[in-house]
Amino acid sequence: MVLTTFTVLADMAQNVAGEQLQVASITEVGAEIHGYEPTPSDIRTAAEADLILDNGLGLEAWFEQFLAEIDAPRAVVSSGVDTIELAAGADAGEPNPHAWMSPVNAAVYLDNIVAAFSELDPQNAQVYAENAERYTAEVEQVHHDLLAELEEVPESQRALVTCEGAFPYLARDAGLTERYLWPVNAEGEATAQQITEVIEFVQANEVPAVFCESTVSDAQMRQVIEATDTEFGGVLYVDSLSEPAGPVPTYLDLLRHDAEVIAAALGAP
Repeated sequence: MVLTTFTVLADMAQNVAGEQLQVASITEVGAEIHGYEPTPSDIRTAAEADLILDNGLGLEAWFEQFLAEIDAPRAVVSSGVDTIELAAGADAGEPNPHAWMSPVNAAVYLDNIVAAFSELDPQNAQVYAENAERYTAEVEQVHHDLLAELEEVPESQRALVTCEGAFPYLARDAGLTERYLWPVNAEGEATAQQITEVIEFVQANEVPAVFCESTVSDAQMRQVIEATDTEFGGVLYVDSLSEPAGPVPTYLDLLRHDAEVIAAALGAP
């Protein structure tokens, strides 16, 4: 069995594994990944794992201590991505961990997953490589569609304002200006100064809509909305997939959903 730290990685890994390996996520749908607290059940499950995949880049603040209790191989799937540094907060200068939000980086993730699976199960290495090749082509198509969707946003409205600073890679790909209430952390609370700065940015740039992620509270973003003429553009998904019947049961659905919600709210025709 292969374990991943969160549901997005589990979906990516299962597409590479195909029918050869069983993949599961330590955290459940909807979990806040940064400050997750593993349960005794998580530890028991991980003790039986043949391999554990984690994002790395400081995303899983709890993972190093968790891994110390587990005797299982580990692979960091973000290894080798072109990272963007955090610009604010206690971790300023460290890489922003949400690299999977760029389909370009996702190709690196998939290469790392193939390498880890091939080491674990050499006799099926070719199967993993072929599965990854097919899936990478799907990711590339979604990337093309995502850019086409976001390119429809008028130049004057190309600002992506969110609760957490989880979208620099998507913003870089799509040519959007990113602003957020708080940088990457486990608390999800902005200071009064951070809220004021976002309000001023929204007012100065006449931003038509702002957003919040599915795993955090939107209460502070509602303060921004009340203080400006902007609207709530919708819920974006980053750290977790939805239930199967929800809007983003897969990683590819997550990318499509976010692009569509952002484009529609920012005025794409």
